[in-house]
Amino acid sequence: MRRSATLTPPLLLVAHGTRDPAGPRVVERLADAAAARLRVPVHVAYVDVIGPTVAEALQEAGDGPVVALPAFLAAGYHVRTDLPEQIAPTGREDVAICAPLGPAPEIVEAMLRRLVASGWRPGDRIAFAAAGSSDERALADVRTAARLLGRRAGRWLTPSYVTTASPATADVCGPADFIAPYLLAPGLFHRRLAELPVAGVAEPIGAHPSVIDLIARRYRSAALDRVSAA
Repeated sequence: MRRSATLTPPLLLVAHGTRDPAGPRVVERLADAAAARLRVPVHVAYVDVIGPTVAEALQEAGDGPVVALPAFLAAGYHVRTDLPEQIAPTGREDVAICAPLGPAPEIVEAMLRRLVASGWRPGDRIAFAAAGSSDERALADVRTAARLLGRRAGRWLTPSYVTTASPATADVCGPADFIAPYLLAPGLFHRRLAELPVAGVAEPIGAHPSVIDLIARRYRSAALDRVSAA
């Protein structure tokens, strides 16, 4: 979807993709809010499962420079390999890929607000729960995010995972824990967390205002770098 704006380059918000309709709805809300904040055209693409594809979204964006922002919480395979490989066949050399959404202080701020909304209060236990990955660099990003949230919450946090990596959240959380999901959108992973016998489960990060702040910061930095390079 193309959104009206007054400035360029356009922003391409690239997410993983899911058949759960709640996921794309969050991405669309992020895109709409980013377009309103930045006053640039914002397009959405997915690297897997659903469309539009990266190539299709770039075609819709038209000629000229584009800033691609991976809507991922860690720099795993899809960010470092999949996205550049999907851009390459288009022949576009004017696409600047900026850092993914996470880890970042703005993401942690959103997580903390979601925790408070779930009933968590300072002093309560927290179980940091991420999706999981087999990519060690992605897991390092998750550990960074857990440390950042721990500093804000006044607790030392070690990440756990819904799938793929260990320890599993289901194995380490207890009835006194509040789960902080390191998840951008609702879906299967969040539903699994919601089924655990714990004190509370925060909502996914979603289109929180601090996430919009982060998107704007990432975009402006990438756009400025491109202008400086030119």
